Amino acid sequence: MIISVASGKGGTGKTTVATNLALSIENNIQFLDCDVEEPNAHIFLTPRIKEKYPVSIPIPQIDLSKCNFCGRCAQICAYNALAVLKDKVLVFPELCHGCGACSYLCPQGAIKETNKVIGYVEAGQRGNIEFIHGLLNIGEAMAPPLIRAVKKKAQEQRSMPLTTVIDVPPGTSCPVIESVKNSDFCILVTEPTPFGLNDLMLAVQTLKELKIPFGVVINRSDLGDKGVDDYCRKEQIPVLLRIPFKKEIASAYSKGIPLVEALPQYKSEFKHLFATIKCNISQT
Repeated sequence: MIISVASGKGGTGKTTVATNLALSIENNIQFLDCDVEEPNAHIFLTPRIKEKYPVSIPIPQIDLSKCNFCGRCAQICAYNALAVLKDKVLVFPELCHGCGACSYLCPQGAIKETNKVIGYVEAGQRGNIEFIHGLLNIGEAMAPPLIRAVKKKAQEQRSMPLTTVIDVPPGTSCPVIESVKNSDFCILVTEPTPFGLNDLMLAVQTLKELKIPFGVVINRSDLGDKGVDDYCRKEQIPVLLRIPFKKEIASAYSKGIPLVEALPQYKSEFKHLFATIKCNISQT
């Protein structure tokens, strides 16, 4: 079973929900932090890192002695990572997705590929939790290849049926799609504000397109307005959990202490959340 935890916007409490859910599940689980641009789940889960390795993508390198500047490579590049001039080919590594189409289709065989390290995958353990996250190098824009590497590592380590919890990047862009893909269920974490509602609606539309079942967790539920509740009621979206705004919760978060450890009464709330999700999955 794969449960992803996402949010339309940052700062809603997505990592709080993901980490506390993982800590409340008693059987062996995997935790994947796919928010590779700013991973922070390790602060709360404090895993012992046992393995670290680089992740690369292939970047085109032009052999000008073979190139006749036909422009075919630039024509087939969907990301405009190549520009062919009269006597020069410009390569923009920041735009390259490493698909390999240019080298494969070059009529002159003038393109070879060199590996460019974009980040690292780290894997470790905390109790019954297998922990894996990605660390994108500063300045890199291509998060999806690193997210794929995190998920591939998880598949390699999955020696038995496990529950996998994925901490998804905020938003609705390519990194989010790559992270939630193949999930059995997605928790959307939001807050009861106009901004929270707007971005929740975008996330809901994304998951509907991907045909992934989902429900909502409302964080800081006693603040803001009733817009999120009204929207969920209208769209028949289940509200799975409400987390109130409390000084004790904020204080624990600021110290890197998980909610279920600082306030143990919430462990039963997250266990109930997990049971509800399992029931939902079994009915789909």
